Amino acid sequence: MSSRIRSIFSGSVGNLVEWYDWYVYSAFALYFAPAFFPKGDLTAQLLNSAAIFAVGFLMRPLGGWLMGIYADRAGRKAALLASVLLMCGGSLLIALTPPYSKIGVAAPALLVLARLLQGLSVGGEYGTSATYLSEMADARNRGFFSSFQYVTLIAGQLLALLVQLGLQQALTPAELAEWGWRIPFAIGALAALVALYLRRTMEETDAFNRQEATPPSAEKPSQLRILLQHPREVLTVVGLTMGGTVVFYTFTTYVQKFLVNTAGFSKDQATLVSFGALGVAMLLQPLMGALSDRIGRRPVLLFFGVGATLATVPLLTALAQPGSVGAAFGYLLLAMLIMSGYTSINAVVKAELFPTEIRALGVGLPYALTVAIFGGTAEYLALLAKNKGVEHWFYWYVTACAAASLLVYWRMADTRTTSRISQEEAHAATE
Repeated sequence: MSSRIRSIFSGSVGNLVEWYDWYVYSAFALYFAPAFFPKGDLTAQLLNSAAIFAVGFLMRPLGGWLMGIYADRAGRKAALLASVLLMCGGSLLIALTPPYSKIGVAAPALLVLARLLQGLSVGGEYGTSATYLSEMADARNRGFFSSFQYVTLIAGQLLALLVQLGLQQALTPAELAEWGWRIPFAIGALAALVALYLRRTMEETDAFNRQEATPPSAEKPSQLRILLQHPREVLTVVGLTMGGTVVFYTFTTYVQKFLVNTAGFSKDQATLVSFGALGVAMLLQPLMGALSDRIGRRPVLLFFGVGATLATVPLLTALAQPGSVGAAFGYLLLAMLIMSGYTSINAVVKAELFPTEIRALGVGLPYALTVAIFGGTAEYLALLAKNKGVEHWFYWYVTACAAASLLVYWRMADTRTTSRISQEEAHAATE
């Protein structure tokens, strides 16, 4: 048991570093956008940085495909080591790239390259990490242990914001805009090396080891062909992800810019509100994951679907009004509570849908495609709507995506009772 928990911890810490590197881009976009793009108004520069943020998402399906195949063939551990190396390279490139004033269009071009590397990394990280944590956990606590994927994912966001808060106190706004924004990317590159060391000590999962011990068939089809034999499961991943990813990126990634650019809060106030709400959200993940182990996955997903469909427009409308920091924190806290119905268990639900031989690919590829289309464009669509003077249209877009996922939650089976992982474990125990 101790070795299992140690391996889950090592995998989770690596996940934290990966997502810190991914989110530090968004957290510091307000500061580095002017360095990479020609002079203009803040919304135009944020649109440019958000477009590159979306470009990174385009690589996530490729990462989900390549790393998923690699994880299902070479092992979960090998794929997790590869993903953290890619993230390290992307963060280091951003930290060292000269500004637009020095190298012209080469600056945004290198920024795009760095985000492509990071997108490839994160695309592979999600499916492999979800698979690893779900396979390492025991059946009774699978929801609880797999929820630590989003505990560490949110912790990565918190760490990015904590570094931002520290730099805001230590440096002047001019220093942050000129060179201070490079510090968090350098921290991310160094932290990735620590994560690499920790992941080298992880154990491989029993599910993958059993698969490796099984003699191969004479004519085994490709993993992609096997995946296509599970269309219902693939479509379920797409449907349950669509609303969750749009809500997640709206209330965790975009909301900081929303509070500054729409509600009129200072950058420091927006960072503080986001940090506090994310801290509570992180603590909610294992509680909701444990709840799913008791009452099932489907009721928890339905809580998210109903809540997001009914509350998104009122919450964003309230957050858009200039007001107190306390009120903004309260609204955002309610959004985080609703969101946790999805984030806490979406990884285990997807992993429980697929057999071992294609689990990482089945989780990672359809998820990454959906996130690229819906999650990666959420911030850009929000800023575009604001730029066109129809910001409220975005509120209804988020609502529509949540409602579409709610239909999937309503019709799907509860994977706690139909888990492929549990079925395979039971079968192995009888042999």
